[in-house]
Amino acid sequence: MSVLVVGMSHRSAPIDVLERASLDTDAAVKLAHRALETASVTEAAVISTCNRVEVYVEADRFHNALEDVSHLLAEHAGLGREDLVSHAYVHYDDSAVAHLFSVAAGMDSMILGESQILGQVRQALHTGQAESTVGSALNALFQQALRIGKRGHAETGIDRLAPSTVTAGLDAVGDVVLEPDTRFLVAGAGTMASLAVRTLVERGVEPRRIMVANRTFQRAYELVATFGVSAVRWEALDVELAAADVVISCTGAAGSVFETDRVAAALARGGRRSEEMVFVDLALPRDVAPGVGELDGVTVIDLVTLAARSENAELAGDVEQVRAIVADEVRSFLAAKAQSRVTPTVKALRSMATEVVEAETARLLGRLDGLAPEQVEQVRIALKRVADKLIHAPTVRVQQLVDGPAGLTYADALSDLFALDPATVDAVTQVKGGKG
Repeated sequence: MSVLVVGMSHRSAPIDVLERASLDTDAAVKLAHRALETASVTEAAVISTCNRVEVYVEADRFHNALEDVSHLLAEHAGLGREDLVSHAYVHYDDSAVAHLFSVAAGMDSMILGESQILGQVRQALHTGQAESTVGSALNALFQQALRIGKRGHAETGIDRLAPSTVTAGLDAVGDVVLEPDTRFLVAGAGTMASLAVRTLVERGVEPRRIMVANRTFQRAYELVATFGVSAVRWEALDVELAAADVVISCTGAAGSVFETDRVAAALARGGRRSEEMVFVDLALPRDVAPGVGELDGVTVIDLVTLAARSENAELAGDVEQVRAIVADEVRSFLAAKAQSRVTPTVKALRSMATEVVEAETARLLGRLDGLAPEQVEQVRIALKRVADKLIHAPTVRVQQLVDGPAGLTYADALSDLFALDPATVDAVTQVKGGKG
């Protein structure tokens, strides 16, 4: 069994393709369940963020799993096979482990080193656990990825680069964020919107100058209770839009929320601090229609804008530190995984040797009447010593090879050469898992 990931991100696909492939929570759950319905997949988890969608599966047949998962992803995104191939990437086994660890550490993000991805990886794991699409293999992998992400932020200064897409978007807005009369409208009330409100308040923006609008008013009101901001019903969105200087949008809607005509009407109505209006569009699919940025007095900052700014950012030594942490953790995880694969074989071999020694000792002593107790013990010791010496070399060798692919091949060879009962090997694995 091995891990396979099929995905698309800002590194492999343009924003319009990512928009088509983006998944809300319900769609991600459905995709994971559909993956489990295929013959070659035993576990599945889906990470869907504003700049990536990735399907992780535990599979027993690589090519079948790749074909099935790719088909499901292409079907969801409405892409043909060739289009998917040109925009998707595939990682398998060791490469899949390294990829997830890099993602969790923020090394594969649009905003290098951002911390929001940690919450998104955690959400993917929790959703998979709740839906029973994640088992022991992906659970161990994702748990380790989360620990690595935390370690990178705790042991380095990576947070100085860009803690999240939200803060990068607000940084791009400029000093207007801190001006005392600036009015903010946050469209949406999910995780991204909550982070936007929290970031604004932490930067010194008075809560009374932040208005939250969401289709479900109760969700918006939860932010009122938490941060002291104001909330408005979705039906009154246009009124607040006309008064807003900065609009932060992250609704998760299927289509554009702020069409060109709607924004033009808001501009004509006036009532803002100035004639300028800035949109920070953090949604995928995008909430702000393409034509809005062409209106006089309107600036649109979206994921494309942030990607361009990130490419020009100077890489800090902290980035290299995090990459070193990831590389070290990948080696450790793979070594532990290989060790767990060969340990049952070694234990089964020793168990078989013990059973043979006990059987032969009993048979021999049954023919040798009249031996003194100390002689009986000497016979037992001698037979055990012979068995230990015979299996010493192969067991030492398999431990030496455990860090490479030959270790697993050698373990399989031991099982065949010594005719180990597969049930015995499985039993050792189950006992080990039960104790862990």
